[in-house]
Amino acid sequence: MSIFSLQLQQVHPWIRSSIIVILLMLSGLMLGGCATLSSATEPEVIYQERTFHSSDGIGKFYMGREIAKVMGHTEALWLERPSREATEQPQQVVDALDLKPTDVVADLGAGTGYFSFRISPLVPQGKVLAVDIQPEMLDIIEFLAKENKITNVEPILGDLNEPNLPEESVDLALMVDAYHEFEYPREMISGIVRALKPGGRVVLVEYRRENPLIMIKALHKMTQKQARKEMKAMGLQWLATKSFLPEQHFMVFQKPQE
Repeated sequence: MSIFSLQLQQVHPWIRSSIIVILLMLSGLMLGGCATLSSATEPEVIYQERTFHSSDGIGKFYMGREIAKVMGHTEALWLERPSREATEQPQQVVDALDLKPTDVVADLGAGTGYFSFRISPLVPQGKVLAVDIQPEMLDIIEFLAKENKITNVEPILGDLNEPNLPEESVDLALMVDAYHEFEYPREMISGIVRALKPGGRVVLVEYRRENPLIMIKALHKMTQKQARKEMKAMGLQWLATKSFLPEQHFMVFQKPQE
């Protein structure tokens, strides 16, 4: 038995109880400090899962933003709706891309190829890599390419967390109303950055969430502030946000030159 234990037994029971309580409190503080130190070494939490969330989302949050549900291939006709000409002005989007004839363009979330086929005539010595995670969408693109004898649109099946693009092969990556649905946005943008040539550009076209009067579900819109934050986290530099579209942001980012 230690001298400290003998001395503790000789004091008044009330004082002895107080000393024990103080010792337990000090022990708890020390253990709490150890726990804090341990948690500091834990890996970064990229995504959060929440039980209570929007019915338009998947319950998964990235940098404070809930990820929207993906539009399935059964809604392919929605992508080809005639009203897109007026509300989204696709030809103005394509013109604003400032493409060179030799450019390789990745159309991420290509869907039915709505933008891929508009871009292909502008890159006759280049090509369009039409990336989608739904094989049914790629079947539509392949059919339309054959029907119209278009040879520079290449369908590519992506994964949920990987665009499956060759490294440093792409001059421009375009995402029109698609990025907000990526289930693994961090991994997808990482794959896109790898695929970009040094100085290559990323263009995001997203409905403006800042404007509540735009009649699109909230999770299918993005603020410029949120988009810039997410792209910056992946090492992309913001170049410009153009406001020529009626309801959408046209945001341009760039991979740094080596």
